[in-house]
Amino acid sequence: MLHPKALTLKQLRALAAIVDAGSITAAAAILHVTPPAVSTQLRGLEEIVGAQVIHRGPDGKVSLTPVGAELLATVRQIDTALEQCFERVTALRKGYAGHVSIGVVSTGKYFAPALVARMKTLNPRIEIGLKVGNRDRIIEMLTRGEIELAIMGRPPQHPANVADVLGDHPYVLIAPAGHPLAEKESVTAEELLSETFLTREEGSGTRILTTRYLDRIGEGRPYRSIEMGTNETIKQAVIAGLGIAMISAHTVVPELEAGRLVTLKLAGMPIVRQWYMIRLEDHELSPAAAAFRTFVLEQKGTFLPKLPA
Repeated sequence: MLHPKALTLKQLRALAAIVDAGSITAAAAILHVTPPAVSTQLRGLEEIVGAQVIHRGPDGKVSLTPVGAELLATVRQIDTALEQCFERVTALRKGYAGHVSIGVVSTGKYFAPALVARMKTLNPRIEIGLKVGNRDRIIEMLTRGEIELAIMGRPPQHPANVADVLGDHPYVLIAPAGHPLAEKESVTAEELLSETFLTREEGSGTRILTTRYLDRIGEGRPYRSIEMGTNETIKQAVIAGLGIAMISAHTVVPELEAGRLVTLKLAGMPIVRQWYMIRLEDHELSPAAAAFRTFVLEQKGTFLPKLPA
C-alpha cells in the first residue's frame, strides 16, 4: 500500500539525480554520496510505492516507468515550490516583502499617504498599513504593539523609545483673508488674546502646543476657545470667520497659496518643532519595518510640504 507520508525528499531527489545523470554511479557523484547510498534510497522508494520506478537497460542506461515518471514530476514541482519559498523568505528577511503597520498623528496625514505610496513604488511586495489618530491614540497603539513605527512631533516620555528626526515642523497662527490682524506688521499679545481660538480636542499635540503658547504670552489670562475635532474643520471655520487658530503649517499650504488663509505676524512665530519617527526601545523592528524606516530617513524631509514664500 502506498504511504505518501513515508516518502522522503532524499529518496525523490535520488530518483531525479539518476534520471538527470543517466546512471546510479553518476547520480552518486552529483549528490556527493556513494553509489550504494543512492541504491538504498531507490530501493526504499520502490518499497514504499510498491512498484518499480526505473528500468535498467543492458547498456546501463536507465529509463522511467510510468510510476517513476509520476514521482519525478512531483519532485520537480516540490523543488520549484521550495525555490519560490526560499525567494520569498529571503525577501522577507531582507525587508523587500512583508507587512508593516505605521501610525501617524492626524497632522501627518497631509504627507504620510504620499510617503507610503513612494515606498510602495520602490517595494511593491511590502504591505503597509497606515493608521491615523491623535497623539494619545498613536502612543497607545505603539505601546500595545499595534504599530511598529509612529510619526509624530515631540517623542513621548513613555513608553521608552528611540526617536529619529525627520525634518522641521512649523506651527503658525492662521486667520481668514482680510482679518484686521492680518495687515499688522506685529500683533501684540493683548490683540491676540482678544480673539476666539479654534482648538483641537484633548490629547491632540496641536492642542497642547496652543495651550502652552497662549498661557505663556498671556501669563495665564483667560481666552475664548471653541473645540473642534479635525484640522479640516478648523481650517474651514477660520475661513468662515469663526475665529483664529494655531495649526501645523503643513496642513494649510494649499489655503495659504490660494490666499484663503493668512498667517499672523507675532513674536516667536512660527513655532518650529520637529517631526520624529518613533519606535519602541526594546523592540526589534521586523525587516519590512526596518526597510521602511531606512527609506524615510533617506528622504531627509523632502516629503514634507513646503510653505509659500
